[in-house]
Amino acid sequence: MPPPRTAIHELPTPHGPARVHVQRVASARGALVLGHGAGGGVTAPDLVAARDAALAQGLTVALVEQPYRVAGRRSPAPARQLDAAWVAVVEQLRRGALRRLPLLVGGRSSGARVACRTADALDATSVLCLAFPLRPPPRVGSPPRPDRLPELEAVRAPVLIVQGENDRFGIPPAAPPGRELVVVRGDHSLRSDGAGLTAAVAEWLPHVLAAR
Repeated sequence: MPPPRTAIHELPTPHGPARVHVQRVASARGALVLGHGAGGGVTAPDLVAARDAALAQGLTVALVEQPYRVAGRRSPAPARQLDAAWVAVVEQLRRGALRRLPLLVGGRSSGARVACRTADALDATSVLCLAFPLRPPPRVGSPPRPDRLPELEAVRAPVLIVQGENDRFGIPPAAPPGRELVVVRGDHSLRSDGAGLTAAVAEWLPHVLAAR
């Protein structure tokens, strides 16, 4: 069966328009909204693999381009702007294309952080983190920077983390219960083991959908 057609929407946010790529399935079991990494876009291989796994499980999927990317900038906006834009987009989707569907959120790298920071506010049922950037790589002559584990710890919903075994940002812990970690071949890009990533997402989704 061919994949669903993609509808592209530009949605207003407090920091400029965002662009959303929505693929809807008939009688969807839920909706997965994914955000991109700091310097990349929604065509990143791991996002595409996660999207395809979710579509195969009967979920409608929305890929969100943050306003700074829509404006043609590569440098990410501050965290508070990313979070505000993300919340504005997801709330509009819930009133429209994703109405009445259980909400799953996630993203890769920076997008995973945004999803974690806003999951409770959006009442998301679960969170998918692809290449969560746990600890910034050290800079020569500078002290180590703090890790981002508190952002994961703050999420009350079930979380799946898919991480490359050689990720330069490190590998988050799986604990506590409800937070699952799958380590696949490769690095922070998650390009080396698309099959492993797809399998991890495909195995996790039915469990979190059944538990809601």
